[in-house]
Amino acid sequence: MTRFNATQFLRRVLILDAVASGATGLLLLLGAGFLTPWLGLDVPLMQVSGAILVPYAAAVAYLATREQLNRKAVLAVAIINALWVVDSIVLLVGGWAEPTLLGILFVATQAAVVGIFAELQIIGLKRAKMAAA
Repeated sequence: MTRFNATQFLRRVLILDAVASGATGLLLLLGAGFLTPWLGLDVPLMQVSGAILVPYAAAVAYLATREQLNRKAVLAVAIINALWVVDSIVLLVGGWAEPTLLGILFVATQAAVVGIFAELQIIGLKRAKMAAA
């Protein structure tokens, strides 16, 4: 069954993900010029990241507010979050950027939060499956 009634836990995790992603996306998209000296990250990198996060946040919010959730869509969100974490680590260790200490903390912190969202989304999927059984 690909559609299911989500637990409140999973809906809340998805909504928190959407809010955090949207806020971070807007910050990066609109504040890149201001943030560059503080974070040491290039303006285009931050603007592209923000441009990715804003529609992602809208899609996750849309998903979270459906009467029934699509299991594959929720799994895709968790996988995308996991990939974001990997990309963040690669950004920090790959030498493609020269972030300041604050930039390193910013990237590492958002990666940790996104990783937590991914894990909570998987937990939410498992809980929903057990509740349906």
